[in-house]
Amino acid sequence: MTILVTGGAGFIGSNLIEALLKKEGVSVISLDDYSTGSEENHLPGARYIRGSTKDIASLVDVAPDLVYHLGEYARVERSFEDIHKVWASNKDGTFAVLEFCRHTGARIVYAGSSTKFGDGGLGRDQSPYAWSKASNTELVRNYGTWFGLRYAITYFYNVYGPREMEEGSYATLIGIFKKRFKEGKPLQVVRPGTQRRNFTHVEDIVSGLLLVGEKGQGDDFGLGSHESFSVMEIAKMFGVPIEELPERKGNRMGSSIDTSRARDIGWQPKHHVQEYIRDIIVGQNV
Repeated sequence: MTILVTGGAGFIGSNLIEALLKKEGVSVISLDDYSTGSEENHLPGARYIRGSTKDIASLVDVAPDLVYHLGEYARVERSFEDIHKVWASNKDGTFAVLEFCRHTGARIVYAGSSTKFGDGGLGRDQSPYAWSKASNTELVRNYGTWFGLRYAITYFYNVYGPREMEEGSYATLIGIFKKRFKEGKPLQVVRPGTQRRNFTHVEDIVSGLLLVGEKGQGDDFGLGSHESFSVMEIAKMFGVPIEELPERKGNRMGSSIDTSRARDIGWQPKHHVQEYIRDIIVGQNV
C-alpha cells in the first residue's frame, strides 16, 4: 500500500509518517514545500519530495492508495496579511490535490479546521484561513458527489506535542509557552485570555488519522480532547509571570467539539495537557 502525506515534513505530518512507517507493507511518500516543514523531521524509510501541492501531478510519479492532505496554510490571525499565500496553498493547492486523487483513484483524508464551527460551519467572517478551510470541506464533499471520490474529513483541535514549533508565526501556543518558560520569560497571553480551546496531543491526532484512514468514509471526524481550557488557564499552569497582549482580529472566543463519529470507529484520546505541562516544568518535555 502506498500512502502520500502532504505536509509530511511538518509537525503533524512527520508524526503521522512515523506511525505509518511502523505498519507492515506500507510505502510512505511526503510532499512538502518546506514553508513550515523541516528536513530535521525527515524519517528513514520515507520518500521526500520538495514542492508545492499545486504541482502534485508533475511531482508525484506514483498512484497512491491513500492521500492524507495536511499540507495547507494553517494560521488564523496572520492569514489577513498572507491572503495570497492562503489562496495559493488552500485553494489552488487543494484543488490540484483533489484532481490528482480523482485521476489516480486515491482515497483522500482531508484535514479540515475546527475554526469553521465558530461560524455555524461556514467560516465566512472569521478570517481568510477559516473561510478557505470551511469552503474546502464543501469542495471535498462535492468531489465525492460529482466524481465518486472516496473521502473522509477530519478536524483537529489545537494540537501540541513532539516536533511542535516553538517560535515564529507558525508556532503552537503550547510551543511558545514552553520556549518562554525555558528561557525564564513571562508568558504572553492575548486579551481577553478567556478564549477556550481543546488542546490535543499529536499522538491522539495521529491515532485518529490512522483509524480514519482505515475505517472512515464520507463523513466528518472531530479529533480533539473533550477537556477545554482558556488560554489564561493554560498559562497559569506554568506557574510563572504572565503579560497580556492586545486582542487580535480573527481570534475566536469559543470552542465546540463533536468527536462522536471518531469514537464510533474506536478512537479515544489518551493524553492530558495538564500532564504535558507538568512534564515541561520538571524538564521531561524539552
